[in-house]
Amino acid sequence: MADPATYRPKTGEIPTAPGVYRFRDEHGRVIYVGKAKNLRSRLNSYFANPRGLMPKTRAMVHTAAGVEWTVVGTELEALQLEYTWIKEFNPRFNIMFRDDKSYPYLAVTMGEKYPRAQVMRGDRRKDTRYFGPFYPAKAIRETLDTLLRVFPVRTCSSGVFKRAERTGRPCLLGYIDKCSAPCVGRISPEDHRELAAELCDFMAGEGKRFISSLEKEMQAAVAELDYETAARLRDDISALRKVFERNNVVLSEDTDADIFALEEDELEASAQVFHVRGGRIRGQRGWVVEKVEDNDTADLVEHLIQQVYGEANSTDRIPRQVLVPVLPPDAEELAEWLGGLRGARVDIRVPMRGDKKALMETVARNAADALRLHKSRRAGDITTRSAALQELQEALDLPSPPLRIECYDISHVQGTNVVASMVVAEDGLPKKSDYRKFSITGDAARDDTSSMYNVISRRFRNYLAENADPAADPDAPADLPDERGGDGDVQPLTDTLTPAPKAKFAYPPNLVVVDGGQPQVAAASKALADLGITDVQVVGLAKRLEEVWVPDSDFPVILPRASEALFLLQRVRDEAHRFAITFHRQKRGKSMTASLLDDVPGLGPSKRQALLKHFGSVKKLRAATEEELLAVPGIGPAMAANLRSRLADKETAGVPAVNMATGEILET
Repeated sequence: MADPATYRPKTGEIPTAPGVYRFRDEHGRVIYVGKAKNLRSRLNSYFANPRGLMPKTRAMVHTAAGVEWTVVGTELEALQLEYTWIKEFNPRFNIMFRDDKSYPYLAVTMGEKYPRAQVMRGDRRKDTRYFGPFYPAKAIRETLDTLLRVFPVRTCSSGVFKRAERTGRPCLLGYIDKCSAPCVGRISPEDHRELAAELCDFMAGEGKRFISSLEKEMQAAVAELDYETAARLRDDISALRKVFERNNVVLSEDTDADIFALEEDELEASAQVFHVRGGRIRGQRGWVVEKVEDNDTADLVEHLIQQVYGEANSTDRIPRQVLVPVLPPDAEELAEWLGGLRGARVDIRVPMRGDKKALMETVARNAADALRLHKSRRAGDITTRSAALQELQEALDLPSPPLRIECYDISHVQGTNVVASMVVAEDGLPKKSDYRKFSITGDAARDDTSSMYNVISRRFRNYLAENADPAADPDAPADLPDERGGDGDVQPLTDTLTPAPKAKFAYPPNLVVVDGGQPQVAAASKALADLGITDVQVVGLAKRLEEVWVPDSDFPVILPRASEALFLLQRVRDEAHRFAITFHRQKRGKSMTASLLDDVPGLGPSKRQALLKHFGSVKKLRAATEEELLAVPGIGPAMAANLRSRLADKETAGVPAVNMATGEILET
C-alpha cells in the first residue's frame, strides 16, 4: 500500500474553487471520484491525519498513488461532471447502487416500422418508450393482455412477424382481434404507429381521455340502435377501467412523484422507490449497496438520485416531485440538474405529513424487508459462509476456522433487571437450540465488565463440570429449562414421571465474541484464565466503528468493510443483542407486577393461574374456605392450609396487589 504522504499535494497548490477530484492507484486506474465546493478544504481532510479516518476511507487513501482535480465554474457543473466520471470510470470506492433483481417494464419499440409492445428487462434501448417498472411481472403481463383489447398493437417477435408476412396468415392474436395484424396489411404503418402512440399516452396517465371518448362513442351507438357496437365499446371501457383499478389511488390524481426510502446498517444500505403516476403506484424498484465511503443518509440519497435519473433515456421517466427521507446536501443543484434533463421544474423535498408521509413509511418498510431478505440470503450461502470463516481464521490468527462461535451481550436499564444472552453460530448459521439466557444479580450486576466476567465464568464452569463427570448434570444457576429456545419462548415442562434431561453445553466454542471493546474483552479473558481455559479465543466487536478487539492489544483489528468475516461477526452480535433485549423486556415486565400469590412457597405459575381461573379474583380467593381451595386441581391439604394462612396475614397487613409501574391496584 502507498503512503499518502508520498503523493500529497502541497496545500498552496490546491485551488479553493468548486471542482471534481479523482484518486488513482499505482496502475493509473481511477478508484474514487468526488466533488467539493472547496477543493483545498476537501482534499486536505484526506491527508491531515490518515490514522483518524474511517477504516474504509483509510483503505482508499492507502490504495491510491495519486490525486488530481478539475476546477469548474459552479457546484451544478461539479455535480454533473462527478456523475459523468463515475459512469465512465466505475470507481471501486464509489457507491454504486445495483438492482436487487431485474424488474420488468412495459416497453413500446417506437423506433421500429411497426412498433411492438412487450414486457422487457435489462438495459434500455434507444427509441423505446418504457413504463414501470412493475412488480410482480404477472401484473404487467395481465395489464398488457387487457390493453390489447382496446389498443391491438403488435406484440410478436420479428421471426413470427416475418413468417406471417410470407404466408399471408396472421398469428392467433390477429384472429381474436388482439392484434391489428399489420403483418398482412390489415392496418397501414401510419395507423399502427398512431395506435402504439395512443397506448403510450394511456400508460403515461391519460386514461381518462380515452375512457371519455369511448363512452361518447358508446352513447352514439346506442342512439343509433347499434347495440352490438355499443356492447363491444362497453367491454372496452370495462377493460380500461380494470387496468386503472389494478393500482389503487393513493394520492390525488394530479400527483406524479417518485418516493424514495432507505434502510441501512454499518455495512450495507437498501433503497426502495415507488413510482406514482396519476396518483397511482405504477411500479416499484429496489437496490442494495455496500457502503464503502463515509456517507450519511443524505449523501446516499444524492448518489441514488444521480444514478437513477442519470440513466434515464426518456424525460418522461423524471416526475415533477422527488420525495426523499432527508434532503441531499446539494438539493438545489440536484433539482436544477433534474429540471434540465426533464425540461421542466422538478421539486426535491421531504414529506412531513399527510398521505405522502404515510406512503413514505410504506416504502421504508419495503426497504427494511429487502435488506433483511438480502442478509438472510447472503447468510444462507454456503460459499459465502466458508469464505467468512476462512477470513476470520486468517485475520485473528486462529489455528482453525471458528466452526462454533458463541456471542455474549449484556442488557439492562440503568443497572436494573440485568440479564445476558448467549447465542451460538455453527458453520456460520445460528443454532437456536443452544441459545442461553442468564439472570445477573448482586455484585456481578454493578457494571458491564463484572456482568461479563460472571456470565463467562458460569458458562464455562458448566462445561468443565460436564467434562469432569459426563454423567453429572450440573445446574446452571440462572439457566432454567423453561428459559431456553431461540425466540425466548417458554418451553412447557413435561408431566412424565421421568423428566427429560437438560440439553448440555455440548463442546466449547472456537471463538467467543463479546459485544463491546477492550474492557469487555479483558473481563471475558480473565474469566477464562481463572478457570484455566487457554484454548478459546476471545474478541470484542465495538459497535461505533465495528472494530475487532483482541486481548492484550492496544490496537484493534480492522476488517475490510465489505468482508464476509465482518458481516458474520456483525450478524452474530446483532442476534445476541436481540436475544438479550427480548429476555430483559420479559424480566422487566414481570418485575413491574406484584401479586399476593407471589410469595406463597410451592405455588408456581400454573397453580396461581388455576386458582385465579377457579375463583375469578383474589378477593373471592381470600374468602374461600379450605374445602373450596381443595376443589382446585393441584391444591392439596397442606397447600390449602398454607394459602389460608398467607392470605389472612396479607389481609391483616393490608398489602394489595399492585402494578409497580403505574401504581394501579390490581384487585378490588
